[in-house]
Amino acid sequence: MRAALFALLIPMLSSGVAAGESANAILNIPRQAVEKADFRATGHLVSVGTGGARTSYPISLKAHYFPGVLRVLLEVSKPSGADAASAHTAPVHVLLELRPNGQPTIKVAHPADTAATTLPMERWTEGVAGTGFTYEDFLEQQYFWPGQSVTEHVKYGARDTDLVKSTPGPSDRSGYSEVRTWLDSTIGFPVYVEKTLKKTAPVKEYTYYGLRHEGGVWSANQIEEKNHGQTGSTLLIIDRGSPKANLSPGDFSPEKLTRFP
Repeated sequence: MRAALFALLIPMLSSGVAAGESANAILNIPRQAVEKADFRATGHLVSVGTGGARTSYPISLKAHYFPGVLRVLLEVSKPSGADAASAHTAPVHVLLELRPNGQPTIKVAHPADTAATTLPMERWTEGVAGTGFTYEDFLEQQYFWPGQSVTEHVKYGARDTDLVKSTPGPSDRSGYSEVRTWLDSTIGFPVYVEKTLKKTAPVKEYTYYGLRHEGGVWSANQIEEKNHGQTGSTLLIIDRGSPKANLSPGDFSPEKLTRFP
């Protein structure tokens, strides 16, 4: 099973949405998916340079929704062989917590750290291990922001989609000023996303590939990130995973965060 995260890899509900529904009704599908999250997955973050050279970082992901909080543990390993010399901050462990009605937190740990460090918000849009996927990308908190509107019902490729514009409120902590999501109108799963950074205003583009329905959930086995108008990209590739991992609080403990091979 290739597990899909909320909305990067967390399994989505398979019920459809009706034409003309409000943004809140349409977003009910990914929001409910948070409360069903319980998965583990392994794969790679692949940084593709402007000349096509690739650096592949092995990753593992765990996520579980506990009462009132989603916890995601991302572990990024250093590339092996010749790629190791080009590695940036890997290996690194990242614990992300999302409270639908509260402020998210992100903690990071590197080898030799005795305790994880809380990442300040101004660093949330830095690339994990120097890749195009930011720390905040693994939260996908935009579905819970107060500013939500359906701007269009449009075709994206062969798919009918609802284009939802999400904006954070004054108290929401985020490095993004706006997120636009093209959600498949039938399954409520993203096929394309654009995120605008607050500081420099460039647009980050995310395209979802290999959508599939298995075991009652929709998933994407690959997501490509690009910066609008620039060459190079990052691929998030999920090789395998389990959507029902039966994870416990111990799987996200401080000891897990600072334990490296």
